[in-house]
Amino acid sequence: MGHNTAMDFTPLIELTRANTLECVHFGAVAVVNTRGQVLAHAGNPHWLTFTRSTLKALQALPFMQAEGPSHFGFSQEQVALMCASHNGENQHVIQAQGMLAKAGLNVRALRCGCHVPGLFTLLDKAPPPGLVYDERHNNCSGKHAGFLAYCVQHGLSLEDYTDPAHPLQQAVRRDVARAVGMKAGDLVMGIDGCSAPNYAMPLSKLAYGYARLASGLQDTEFGASFAVLSEAMTRHPELVSGTGRNDLAFMKIGRGDWVTKIGADGVQVVGSKSRGQAFALKIIDANKPALFAATVEVLEQLGWLDDEQRVALEPWRARRIINAKGLLVGERKPAFKLQSFR
Repeated sequence: MGHNTAMDFTPLIELTRANTLECVHFGAVAVVNTRGQVLAHAGNPHWLTFTRSTLKALQALPFMQAEGPSHFGFSQEQVALMCASHNGENQHVIQAQGMLAKAGLNVRALRCGCHVPGLFTLLDKAPPPGLVYDERHNNCSGKHAGFLAYCVQHGLSLEDYTDPAHPLQQAVRRDVARAVGMKAGDLVMGIDGCSAPNYAMPLSKLAYGYARLASGLQDTEFGASFAVLSEAMTRHPELVSGTGRNDLAFMKIGRGDWVTKIGADGVQVVGSKSRGQAFALKIIDANKPALFAATVEVLEQLGWLDDEQRVALEPWRARRIINAKGLLVGERKPAFKLQSFR
């Protein structure tokens, strides 16, 4: 695979203040179809990146392939939550609790850890005094509830289900590799924020996985699972993320066609069901406003936007930089043109 170098990146978003360049956010983009062909790129489309939470829909594959949702009677909403980095709002906690109950478990079985709900940290709000929260409020609780249900279904140990050597995680690694067209041994493993194994892969492979996910039943290997997962995500984007979040906004604006997921530290993937294509994007300094702005610009350059969608996505470009007093002090603008890949 080789080591990543600075040459792999290109300027994606520039910030100016008083018409003077102040910040440049570098990154890479890969646009891929369901055959795994790279159609367009900016920077190195094969740049090796950790997938972070963009991987969740693919991490659910062993459970989906074993018909876990029907075994436990999981609703479409609960399938959506397995793919979520959610805000820890009541709507999310209720679904996580329901999943645990259907598997005969309680909150103490979750090994994702506990953090202040994303409704506050991700939206930069102060939590109310005396706020009580537990593992169900963790943004990854849906993924973990799915992990636990798989273990219950297959009679596997629950205490160590996040261990890379656990049969569940071995099955996840196997199915993730198949979904992105790699060998399991070539996936680079790290540990995610929620303590589960996460994998690094070329951006182009991540995009390929999402092109297949979005194509649903047309996929010859995982069609039934991909159809259920992508349908759940696009039908219930509020459960995949939550109030004020970009996955909710983008999937609503995509009108059921776009399957989108953000990951921590500057990763975003968007798949189009109708086109059988997806793109994966990485901002190397993990700046979120730059990530969102670059994602909108990729959608624009690919011709995926109509006028209504263009207007609806305008706030996510955050072109105007406004200070605390409301003064316009600078601009945020795209600095790249996608190139056809040869």
